[in-house]
Amino acid sequence: MNWGIFEGLLSGVNKYSTAFGRIWLSLVFIFRVLVYVVTAERVWSDDHKDFDCNTRQPGCSNVCFDEFFPVSHVRLWALQLILVTCPSLLVVMHVAYREAREKKYREMVGENGGHLYLNPGKKQGGLWWTYVCSLVFKAGVDATFLYVFHSLYPKYTLPPVVKCHADPCPNTVDCFISKPSEKNIFTLFMVITAAICILLNLVELAYLVSKRCRECLAARKARATSASSYKQDDLLSGDLIYLGSDIHPPLLPDCPRDHMKKTIL
Repeated sequence: MNWGIFEGLLSGVNKYSTAFGRIWLSLVFIFRVLVYVVTAERVWSDDHKDFDCNTRQPGCSNVCFDEFFPVSHVRLWALQLILVTCPSLLVVMHVAYREAREKKYREMVGENGGHLYLNPGKKQGGLWWTYVCSLVFKAGVDATFLYVFHSLYPKYTLPPVVKCHADPCPNTVDCFISKPSEKNIFTLFMVITAAICILLNLVELAYLVSKRCRECLAARKARATSASSYKQDDLLSGDLIYLGSDIHPPLLPDCPRDHMKKTIL
C-alpha cells in the first residue's frame, strides 16, 4: 500500500472539512483503517482453516462454514471503508474542479478581470450540496452495514459452538469457531466506532444546515433593511425637490367627488 498517496488524499480531505469532519477523519483513519490493516486481517486469517466440526464427512465443514459465515467480516469491513471514504474524495475533486475553472478564467480575462470563486474551497453553492450529500451518504453507508452485520451475526457476536445439519452432513454436528472471544472484541470495537462516526456525521450535518439557515435569515434581514432605507431616501429626495423649486406640490381638492365629476365632464 502506498502510504504517501494515502497521506496526500487525507491531507486534502482534512483541509476542506469542518472541525467535526476532522474528528471523523481521525477516527476513521486511526480507529478503523489502522485497526483493520494491522489487526483484524490477522485475527480472521485462519477462520476457515480452524473451523472444525465433529465429523469426517467430506464437504460438511465447508458447507457449515458457508452457512454461518456467508460473508467474511474482513471483506465486509473493507467494502464499508471504501464506500465511506469515497464521498470525502468527491469533495476534494469538486474543489479541484473549481480551482481549475478559476485558473482558466484568470487566463482568459487577466489578473484584473475578477474571480469566478473568491475562495474555491469555501462551502457555498454546489460545493455545499456536495459536502452535505457526502455526509448523508457516509451516515447511510455505516447504518446499512451495521444492519447487515446484525442480520448476519445477531447481537454482533459469534458463539463458540454452532450446530449444523445441512447436507451432506449425516446428522446435526457441532462446529467450533476459532478464537470467538477475540473476534467478538474486534467486532464490537468496529461497530462502536461506526456508530460514533454516524453520530459525528449527523452532528456535522445539523451544524451546516443551521449555519446556512442563519446566513439566509441574516441576508434576508439585510435586504429588508436596505430596501426600507432606500424608500426613505426616495421620499426625502422628493421633498427636497419641491423645497428647492418654485413649483408647489399638488394639493387635493376639498371635495374629491366634485373634482372627479368635473374631470369626467
